[in-house]
Amino acid sequence: MSIEDDFRPARKAHPAFVVDADRVAAAVAAAGHQVVWADPAEIPGRRRFHTFDGAGNRVEFLADA
Repeated sequence: MSIEDDFRPARKAHPAFVVDADRVAAAVAAAGHQVVWADPAEIPGRRRFHTFDGAGNRVEFLADA
């Protein structure tokens, strides 16, 4: 049971961080978490991926320009 009985993880609204995407993706995968790369056509010229935190919230990481 969570603090909020009706808690639902955020699947659409989520934070995004600008990072070295390859390095962070490798660290996330090495820690045993899923890495889902986005379709490059969605934001041309910007590599990005998402994963989920321990509560199931989506967290996005964008490659630094």
